[in-house]
Amino acid sequence: MASISCITHHPVTSKLKNFFPSPHVSASDLASRFLGTKKSVGWLSLTSRIGPSNGSRATCWFRFGKNGVDAEGAGIYGSQSRDDFDRDDVEQYFNYMGMLAVDGTYDKMEALLNLKLHPVDILLLLAASEGDKPKIEELLRAGAKYDVKDGEGRTALDRANEEIKEFILNFSVQRA
Repeated sequence: MASISCITHHPVTSKLKNFFPSPHVSASDLASRFLGTKKSVGWLSLTSRIGPSNGSRATCWFRFGKNGVDAEGAGIYGSQSRDDFDRDDVEQYFNYMGMLAVDGTYDKMEALLNLKLHPVDILLLLAASEGDKPKIEELLRAGAKYDVKDGEGRTALDRANEEIKEFILNFSVQRA
């Protein structure tokens, strides 16, 4: 079961104003109800962690997915379908993998998009070129087709090294 710790603290209130050594320091200067801060004045040190402060401290447990632990069932990883990918995903991946930095332009990405290929298939072409196994697996689970051809007539298998070709073909056989 996944856990997300949720910690909140009492905010500094006006009850403490008699404890401050200087009239120029107020309780509101020392704590924030929503932002994490750590401030100290003389002997008084206050710590406020990020998150709303309602005076409680709790650890929260959330159940993700069908059995409380699988990311795919929770829609976090691997549960996307072909239609969940769009042009923005192609651009983000192009940038994330440093292809823009290497090429200096979006020309290669735009050429693929202009072929009217589905974005998930374009992503598979790019991921195969990069040897990005986790992304390839995600895309194949989403229904990407590895036999779709780019503008030069190459498929994801043509763009991939031997290890990635074997990975794609084995994955496809297992899914069948």
